[in-house]
Amino acid sequence: MPRIPAPNLSTRQAAEARQQQLTKPAGSLGKLEQLAVTLAGLQGRDIPLPLSPAITVFAGDHGVCAEGVSAFPPEVTGAMVANFVHGGAAISVLARANQARLEVVDAGVASDLSTLPIVHAKVRAGSGNLRHEAAMTRQQAEAALEVGRDAARRAIADGATLLIAGDMGIGNTTPSAALICRLTGHGVEAIVGRGTGVSDAGLAVKRQVVADALARLAGQTLDGHGVLAELGGLEIAAMAGFYLEGARQGVPLLLDGFISTAAALAAHAIDADIAPWLLASHCSQETGHALALQALGLSPLIDLGFRLGEGSGAAAALPLLQQAIALHAGMATFAEAGVAGKSA
Repeated sequence: MPRIPAPNLSTRQAAEARQQQLTKPAGSLGKLEQLAVTLAGLQGRDIPLPLSPAITVFAGDHGVCAEGVSAFPPEVTGAMVANFVHGGAAISVLARANQARLEVVDAGVASDLSTLPIVHAKVRAGSGNLRHEAAMTRQQAEAALEVGRDAARRAIADGATLLIAGDMGIGNTTPSAALICRLTGHGVEAIVGRGTGVSDAGLAVKRQVVADALARLAGQTLDGHGVLAELGGLEIAAMAGFYLEGARQGVPLLLDGFISTAAALAAHAIDADIAPWLLASHCSQETGHALALQALGLSPLIDLGFRLGEGSGAAAALPLLQQAIALHAGMATFAEAGVAGKSA
């Protein structure tokens, strides 16, 4: 498989030089300036083009829900997939508001969704209970990665120039926390949070479940594929594949929240060359998200107290990316405006 390319250094440098000449004090637009420069390097253009975003929501169920780690029953996963299709979910609204392509993929939902107009790519009907066994076999993890790669190929073939992966899977903050702990070395207390809002007792159970899953693998040497198979989920693996293929094709990746970042860490464990293609949209309220972003060297654009998932935080940040490009392209330089530049 072709390698993930590096960003274009020369166009990045040209964009940095342009930013110094725009009619404003250097750095006065903060992260929007940095974002425009980053996108120039990723697009290979001194002045990036406006983005055509595609959002793909991957759905899957989790055997670990049997341990009582979620405030909602597993049946909600399938019901929410139907809500996406019918346009009533937050991500459905945000996709429309941002004129973003939206696709929903069943990577491993336990219930039968065959009547819904979605992409049917079920690898298996829910993952295993990672407290006691591997969430997936290595072969199933590979298949789920390919589900995500296929989704990225469809989106890019349809004209996408920015990819967002969303998630739907009751209980999926538990495998995400386990992945983040294993891949970053942070402890359970720092990473495992309340997810959909479990009680204090539920949080204690959830932390013990993750601790038991990590202990099950103690002393084992695992590559990125192995960690994903043991501790991940079908939709999480599909998201990782989506990111890997997007980067391979030179398309920027805008991360969402906790689950999205866990998937990005898994993708990074598989191929570290993905790092420059990752952008952080927001910092979730979920415990450990900030630490997961730090592990990837990412700084979020916004912090609005989101903890929904679905790709909602990334979609909410989309206007900032478009505005960063518009400012970079549309502002006059000091010379064009006949304005004196900084003298000292």
